[in-house]
Amino acid sequence: MAKTCMIEREIKRRATVEKFAAKRDALNTIANDVSVSADDRRDARLKLQSLPRNSSPVRLRNRCALTGRPRGVFSKFGIARSKLRDLMMRGEVPGVTKASW
Repeated sequence: MAKTCMIEREIKRRATVEKFAAKRDALNTIANDVSVSADDRRDARLKLQSLPRNSSPVRLRNRCALTGRPRGVFSKFGIARSKLRDLMMRGEVPGVTKASW
């Protein structure tokens, strides 16, 4: 089980990313548009740099929904490999059976 503070930090980051998503997208379109003047593009880049670091979606980390484990998370299920294995062995994941050959 991950530390509670790490899980809370990730929740806070997700909220910050969602809060600044529209503003970040608008500034990125201006900064990457070649038809806009160089001064406007530079201003957009400076405004992007002034946004909080945690508003960038690159800083997000996939974590297990059950334990908060940061590694070995299957994105399809949102669960870490060890917990997914436990659920499969108990038969709680539909369509998955234990291999036998």
